[in-house]
Amino acid sequence: MAALLRPLITICGTTGVGKSKLAVELALALAQKFESGTSRHGYRGARIINADAMQVYAGMDVITNKISVEEMRGVEHLLMSFKRPGEQYIITEWVKDAIHAIDETYRMGQVPIVVGGTSYWIQHLLFPNRLVSLESSSAYKALQGAPPTSGSLTQSLASLPPELLDLFHTLPTEPPPAADQPELASAMHQLLSALDPPIGQRLHWRDTRKTLRQLNIIKESGRLSSEILAEQSLATLRPRYRTLLFWLYARPDILKPRLDLRVDQMVEKGLLDEIRILRAQTSADTGSVPSNEGESGKEHVNNDYTLGIYQSIGYKEFHDYLSAPAHNDAVFQEATQSMKTATRRYTNRQNMWIRNKLLPAARAANAASRSEDGCDIVPTYVLDASELGSSWDTNVRDMAQDITDAFLNVVELPNPLFLSSTARDLLVDEPKNTIPPRKLICEICTHDDERPVMIDEGAHWKAHIRTRHHRKRVVKLQVQRLKDPHARESTVKNERSDTLEDSFYEISTLYS
Repeated sequence: MAALLRPLITICGTTGVGKSKLAVELALALAQKFESGTSRHGYRGARIINADAMQVYAGMDVITNKISVEEMRGVEHLLMSFKRPGEQYIITEWVKDAIHAIDETYRMGQVPIVVGGTSYWIQHLLFPNRLVSLESSSAYKALQGAPPTSGSLTQSLASLPPELLDLFHTLPTEPPPAADQPELASAMHQLLSALDPPIGQRLHWRDTRKTLRQLNIIKESGRLSSEILAEQSLATLRPRYRTLLFWLYARPDILKPRLDLRVDQMVEKGLLDEIRILRAQTSADTGSVPSNEGESGKEHVNNDYTLGIYQSIGYKEFHDYLSAPAHNDAVFQEATQSMKTATRRYTNRQNMWIRNKLLPAARAANAASRSEDGCDIVPTYVLDASELGSSWDTNVRDMAQDITDAFLNVVELPNPLFLSSTARDLLVDEPKNTIPPRKLICEICTHDDERPVMIDEGAHWKAHIRTRHHRKRVVKLQVQRLKDPHARESTVKNERSDTLEDSFYEISTLYS
């Protein structure tokens, strides 16, 4: 089966490791070999297909760190800068557009190279039938008619209170902004949590886009998303393409100063001007007061950081600074540092997805392919991009070109573990728990039941209960409880006793 599939090259990795640079170098090398007559596989060159969720938006070149025209060096880039900042562009749309671009590239006699930091997109492009989507549910309904409601969903619907059942039958057509409609946003999340707890527990109530999409999937398919995902996990992975997967990796201690410098360079290149444009557009779209024209110099706009380009790192971090009536150096420095911290955290999440999601999927597909065809269908290589300069040429560019030639010529590939010690460490490392963390509600810090404070379980929760704000709330509740035994019930509704007692224990430990 592997020999019948068309070849695809993918390059993934964190921000700042040189993914686009390598893609351009591979495309140019393929074109040069074809022009010189030394190419045995016959491909004329390559086209690069963007797989970065933020770089699809037009005009926001600095905040999304797009490759410049000069850096493209004449290589065609697709699915970049073609969406308006206010538009939504979800994974199912991108997969459909990427498949179209890939097919078009093959017809032109070129190799498609998919490049980007959104490995979630890349994974669902490579491995079909692993995405619970509204489109697939609608297609099923069109072919099969109205699907029967599953027993689990029927039982869940029967136990809903009347107001949530009414909401299920009258879902909004568009996700409501959580800041403007917290009651509706909270009710939608309560509805999803009641119908499909494993899914609801992993979404924040403010993320109305994902919440509404999951509710629509349930409504269209007649089944719970958790049920569909459980079935999919039992099926053998069959990739769409014979894929060469490159993971560009840089050691965190070396990447950190590189990322910090890049944030400073982005500010110099006009990052704040782009954010001002986004804020002005948000004001125009929502009819809110533009920056620095509201009462007390504050901006009154709907800031939903879960939608489209507004998720970009930097937009949220510079909100307070750009909302102030005048320049404040301390606030500016704090915003800059927050952006650097957010960037580093984002790279950690990118690597975690590759290690815990994408690589296991590739391993599973390769295991099935070896048993059937005796070869890997998704050969995966880690390239150490920690050092630049001549080390890049040796450890990344030349190595990737040699592997690409062997892959396209369908000859024996080198052992991925022999490339470097970094490759051995990452490829033999067992993936960690791949289940997304649940969102725990901190009843102590929640002042409004319609706007619960939700924190990821695990390390984030432990960090939260050590914050100054949380500790002050715990002390206040403890004092109230000593004064009035009933204060606990009146102040913290539906509070789990273990959560409150754990918080008291944490405070006593910290102060001892």
